[in-house]
Amino acid sequence: MNLVVIVKIAWRALARHKLRSALTMLGIIIGVGSVITMVGVGQGANKQMQVQIASLGSNALSVFAGSGRSGHMHGGWGSTRTLIVEDMQAIVRECSAVKAAAPGVMGGAQVIYGNQNWQTRINGTEPVYFVVKDWTMTVGTSFTTEDVELNNNVVVIGAEVRKNLFGEENPIGKTVRIKNLPFRVVGVAGEKGQSGMGFSQDDQIFMPYTTAQKKVLGTNWLNSMYVQAVSKEATGLAQKQIEDLLRERHRIRPEQEDDFGVRNMADAAQLADQAGQVMTLLLGAVASVSLLVGGIGIMNIMLVSVTERTREIGVRMAIGATERDVEAQFLTEAMVLSLFGGLFGVVFGLAASRVLANVMEWPSTISPVSIGIAVLFSAAMGIFFGLYPARKAARLDPIEALRYE
Repeated sequence: MNLVVIVKIAWRALARHKLRSALTMLGIIIGVGSVITMVGVGQGANKQMQVQIASLGSNALSVFAGSGRSGHMHGGWGSTRTLIVEDMQAIVRECSAVKAAAPGVMGGAQVIYGNQNWQTRINGTEPVYFVVKDWTMTVGTSFTTEDVELNNNVVVIGAEVRKNLFGEENPIGKTVRIKNLPFRVVGVAGEKGQSGMGFSQDDQIFMPYTTAQKKVLGTNWLNSMYVQAVSKEATGLAQKQIEDLLRERHRIRPEQEDDFGVRNMADAAQLADQAGQVMTLLLGAVASVSLLVGGIGIMNIMLVSVTERTREIGVRMAIGATERDVEAQFLTEAMVLSLFGGLFGVVFGLAASRVLANVMEWPSTISPVSIGIAVLFSAAMGIFFGLYPARKAARLDPIEALRYE
C-alpha cells in the first residue's frame, strides 16, 4: 500500500472511536502545551533579568562602601565611611580601563508638594551619572556641573515620584520641599523598573551630591560609585585596577579585608544568564513528564486497538497484506494521534503563555525553536510508543487471528 492509502485507513480507524482518540490526544496536547508554556516562562524570566541588569548601565561596575570592624564588632556592608569623592576622582584619573565615574550619596527623606507627600530615596550624584547609567530624561534636563559646584537646590525626580506627587501635572519648574528646604524640579528621569537589588529605580530623587551631603543628609563620604568601563571587554580589567587603587589609597595591608566592594555587572549578567538557562531546562524537564505520560497513553490505546482488531488483521493478511503493511498501518495511526496532539498542543501552549503574560503579569517569551522541539518530540513519542503495538500486530499468526472472537 502507498502512504496515502495508509493514512486514509488510519484516519478512518481513529474516527470510529472519536472520544477515545480525542482523550488519547489530550495527553499529548497537555504535554506539548506544558513544555511550550514552561520553557516560555523560563526564557521570559531570563530575558527580564537581563533587561534589569542592562538597565544598570552599559559596561557598568558598582563600587560600594564595605564592611568595617570596631573592636570585636563587625559591621555589615555599607558600614564603612572611607569611600570619598577623592577616591572617585583618582579612579577616573589613574585607571586606564575606566571611562567615567559618578558618586552616590544615599539616604531617605519625605518629599512634599502642595498637599501631597511621598517617602522616597535620595540619590546625591553628578550629571555624568545619567550617562554612566544610560538614563534619559522624559521631561526637562539633568542638573548641571555648576549646580554641583554651587550646592544648588535642584532635583531630578523618578517616574514613580512624579506619579505620586504630581499625577498628570507638569512638574518642571515646580518646587518641592525636602527636610523643610525648597528644591526646584528640573527633570523627570525615564522609567527603569526594578533594579538587580530588588528596589524600584523609579522611586528616587536625584540631586547634586554636594547638596545632599551638606544640606540634606549631613555626610562627607560616599555610599557608592557608579563606574563605566571603556568597553564591555574591559570591565574585568577596570575592576582589578579599581580594587588595587582603593587598597593603596585606603592603606589596606595584604592580610586585611577590603573596606569596599566592587560589583561587575558583566559577571552578574553572565551568572543571571546561566541561572536562567538552568531554570528553563528544569521547567522544560518537569513539563516533559506530562508529554511522556501522553506517549504512554498512545501505547495503551494502540495495544487495545490491536486486541480489538485482531480478526481484521487476520483478514488483511489472508488477502495479501504483509507484516510490513500491518506494522506501517498501526504505526501511522500512532503518528497521526501524536502529530495532531502536537499541533493542538502548540495552540494550547501559546494560549496559556498569553494568559500568563496578560492576566498574571508573568514574563513569557515563546521562541520558534521551543515550538519546533515540542512538535518533533511529540512525533518521536508517537513513533517510540507506537512501535511496540505495531510490531505486535504485524507478528500475529494469520490463522489464529482469523479464529479470534
